Amino acid sequence: MDWTRVKFDWNHARAFLVTAEEGSLSAAARALGMTQPTLGRQVAALEDELGIALFDRVGRGLELTESGDSLLAHVRAMAEAAGSLSLTATGKSQSIEGTIRITASEIYAAYLLPPILPLIRQKAPDLTVEIVAKNDISDLQRREADIALRNAPPEGDTLIARKITEDYGYLFSTEDYAEKLGDLRDEGNLQRASFIGMEHNDRLIGGLNKMGLGVTTQNFPYQTSDHLVHWEMAKQGLGVGIVPVWLGDSTRDMARVDCGLDPISYPVWLVAHKELQTSRKIRLVFDLLAAEVPRLLG
Repeated sequence: MDWTRVKFDWNHARAFLVTAEEGSLSAAARALGMTQPTLGRQVAALEDELGIALFDRVGRGLELTESGDSLLAHVRAMAEAAGSLSLTATGKSQSIEGTIRITASEIYAAYLLPPILPLIRQKAPDLTVEIVAKNDISDLQRREADIALRNAPPEGDTLIARKITEDYGYLFSTEDYAEKLGDLRDEGNLQRASFIGMEHNDRLIGGLNKMGLGVTTQNFPYQTSDHLVHWEMAKQGLGVGIVPVWLGDSTRDMARVDCGLDPISYPVWLVAHKELQTSRKIRLVFDLLAAEVPRLLG
């Protein structure tokens, strides 16, 4: 390889990639943990090094130029290679110390994982556990997390995934509201029922309709993208919410809503990167979660 042809700084290329993926300098700066002026200087430095313009300003955002778009796939491949190098090095570590990141949905992060953390602490007292509460699927390959609890299998062949159990969701409200509503199989009761919507609420409505519960947008006077807020709204008596059965059944003053539907089943997957499976700390936490999550959900 002719090394004299490489005339740019990798940090500058990384700044360009994250800015392109995030869509703005401010969002990219937050993702990288640096100030926006510093990030802007790195992107500008790459433009100077390559002798091309990478972005056009459109309103408050940025759009890739034709030259920038043509380079994006190459820089993304560089980032994946850099991530693989880091993952391989991490996977060879045999010490059970440092930090391990577990990502899970807001509900799992708030209610399912905390009872497991003391067990991890007991087995690995020098290990710091960071919980990344996200409903979106975190990218393990970009090291947003080391282990993920997901309700869908990952795509691609660079991750190890194990289906560890099934979880079940159902309609819950306060006991008083459930008694007031009555059986939702009665059309009159259903028409006056208030549901708490979620992000992409049309999917929720479509799913309930396929199951035989004829709801419409009129049944959803409230909506939130945050699952914990969704559950708190249901607990405050604002309407009917959907949560895992184990959470709803164990919460005081909450009750299943009588509607004739079966619980909604969905898989629980445990996911980690292939090269991290050789790490003792990842192996320990992975195996512990594989044992404890089904027990708690059961």
